[in-house]
Amino acid sequence: MRRTTFALVILLLVGALLWACENRRSYRQGESLYKTHCASCHIDDGLGLRGVIPPLAGSDYLARDPTRTACIIRNGLQGEIIVNGITYKEPMAAIPQLSDFQIANIINYINSAWGNELGYVSVPEIRKRLEECGGR
Repeated sequence: MRRTTFALVILLLVGALLWACENRRSYRQGESLYKTHCASCHIDDGLGLRGVIPPLAGSDYLARDPTRTACIIRNGLQGEIIVNGITYKEPMAAIPQLSDFQIANIINYINSAWGNELGYVSVPEIRKRLEECGGR
């Protein structure tokens, strides 16, 4: 009984360690992709340009529906949106060349950077959302 319990504890610890390592690698890739594809407009700190480019840091728009970001990344965005009480009209270009996995990593980076605590989204969640918005 003790050996079984010990083995189970060891397996859980190894699993947690592997998950943490993968999560860090995913975060680093998301940060790198963000800097390549998003930071030129939304700025390195996610604050955007007030009145022109919406913030991603502390964004109530993202908090209401974190997976919506997948559709925006893949398909771009046209029209008005309101973020933290400010109206933004500047269109966002689509980035269709990114894979579902890369989009998930960008979203997970945004969701946890700059004080955001929007939670983790999985690749299957992103795929499902992209199918719904015609982003596949």
